[in-house]
Amino acid sequence: MSEDRLDARIAFLNEACRLKSVTRTTTLCDGSRYENSAEHSWHLALYAIVLEDHAPEGTDISRVIRMLLLHDIVEIDAGDTPIYGNTGHDDQAEREAEAASRLFGLLPPDQADSFRALWEEFEAAETPDARFAKALDRFQPPNQNLASDGIGWRENGATWDKFEARIAPSLRDTVPAFWAHIAPKVKAWFSRNG
Repeated sequence: MSEDRLDARIAFLNEACRLKSVTRTTTLCDGSRYENSAEHSWHLALYAIVLEDHAPEGTDISRVIRMLLLHDIVEIDAGDTPIYGNTGHDDQAEREAEAASRLFGLLPPDQADSFRALWEEFEAAETPDARFAKALDRFQPPNQNLASDGIGWRENGATWDKFEARIAPSLRDTVPAFWAHIAPKVKAWFSRNG
């Protein structure tokens, strides 16, 4: 391996460290603080391993884990766009595509292309791997919000209707068991707190 190739990879890894500084609007389960995007990505990879038996037929869990570890790296430049928030959604795709070009562009070209393709596959959510990864990305935050008594929901003005519109499509079609598990709990929480 050439020294230049290793230098490029280290530059990418050093830049990726900045993901630890991107604060999300979801707290840790105990509500003690907000999670960062690196913690979120790690937690989703753990979700994939633990909940692998819910993956659609034909899903390659190792690819799902790779997607989940890369899916939010663009937030280093683009920031986190809260799914329940009312701002940032209009230009999110453009901001994230620009970030993907810069960040993956730090890598050697073959690896940059491979990582970018995996990130784009996740965003498109058309393959079994990407649909499962996207479902996990939609399933984890509500579980944490329920555990913290909805701190993130309260602060972002979330409602049941907004929750259902933004979360249900990824869960109902891909992993109906996730939707059946979470929907009644979330609906009850909004009924009590809405």
